[in-house]
Amino acid sequence: MPKILYVDDENDIREIAEMALELEESFEVRTAASGQAGLELARSFQPDLMMLDVMMPGMDGISTFGAARNDPALADIPIVFVTARTQTHQVAELMELGALGVIPKPFDPLTLAEDIEAFLA
Repeated sequence: MPKILYVDDENDIREIAEMALELEESFEVRTAASGQAGLELARSFQPDLMMLDVMMPGMDGISTFGAARNDPALADIPIVFVTARTQTHQVAELMELGALGVIPKPFDPLTLAEDIEAFLA
């Protein structure tokens, strides 16, 4: 059962994402409201994939990504960014960091689980 962790500071988007991902019955989904909370949860949950919102107060998605890569317990977890910043150069910058992919915001709740399945394949 693939474990997915979605980190986003916006409650409504986090809830929609969680419901959308749970449409795929094989996914075990957890969410966190901040980068720091996401890192703490990731250490105990050990997800197969992390989804990070790029723009969050405090520790943004890029900082969270960096912290995960520098943590031996989290360094190998694939990370997908979720962002409204989807111009070609912005996506390229995220991919150059080592992200597995980028999902544009707003995402389609009806296809989000399929998108994540493709990243896990």
